[in-house]
Amino acid sequence: MSDRNKGILLLLLSALGFSLMAMFVKLSGDVPTIQKTLFRNGISMVIALGFVLYHRERLFGKKENQKYLLLRSALGMTGVLLNFYAIDHLVLSDADMLNKMSPFITIIFAAVFLKEYVMRFQVVSVIIAFLGTLFIIKPVFNLDMVPYAAGILSAVFAGGAYTVLRVLGNKEQFYTVVFYFSFFSTVILLPPVILFYQPMSGLQWLYLLAAGVFATVGQFGITVAYKFAPAKEISIFFYSTVVYSGIISIALFGQIPDIWSILGYLAIFGASFYMFLRNNRDLKEVKE
Repeated sequence: MSDRNKGILLLLLSALGFSLMAMFVKLSGDVPTIQKTLFRNGISMVIALGFVLYHRERLFGKKENQKYLLLRSALGMTGVLLNFYAIDHLVLSDADMLNKMSPFITIIFAAVFLKEYVMRFQVVSVIIAFLGTLFIIKPVFNLDMVPYAAGILSAVFAGGAYTVLRVLGNKEQFYTVVFYFSFFSTVILLPPVILFYQPMSGLQWLYLLAAGVFATVGQFGITVAYKFAPAKEISIFFYSTVVYSGIISIALFGQIPDIWSILGYLAIFGASFYMFLRNNRDLKEVKE
């Protein structure tokens, strides 16, 4: 199997992992968002710790990378909190697609903070994707907007976290980065969860433990996938989460997205597919 195909399979696995994570988060019901986030990151921390110890790497990375690891962790934790809030209050596929705006946000952040050159087709893609979010959100200025705003902000913070990861590059092992992020989140979230802990049923415990396991599958899958092939060549396959989440929304929760949301999905997916085609065309021209 070629490295590119390995990357594609890992991205499909990662997408399934994140979709199942979202499903179990929603199934867990009225547990506070901060409590759900603690479970998600606590489980990831334990699994990532096993990898770090097995490979005898530093638990908290290199000294010169601390500011980037801290920033990535703070942005990532905030993004997860906002994403879980959106998952709890929106149609699952709507929350998922709003969070998938993060690659487009990354393009903007990379241009502003990393001074990366932005191609014209990337600007067009970002504009189309943002127009797509308006179809999903259907803006009305009342409290109904809050979960949608959380969904968009989750993508903004995730985009910020991915931008910092680009700065880190290969300076740290992926499992060290995952452990650092998960440990940071657990330490920050544990005190308020203990203080305001809401008792859970055995089934809720099971759902949140499963959410943590599948979140780790998703996190590791996407990280390793991009080691086999560049993001510009395979990232489109990560949007398979929309298919998974759509099926779960309808089959498990009876949530059917309206026609405006579907139009929004098509706009965002179309923008991503357009970028994918342009990136591959440019890559082919360079090789020739």
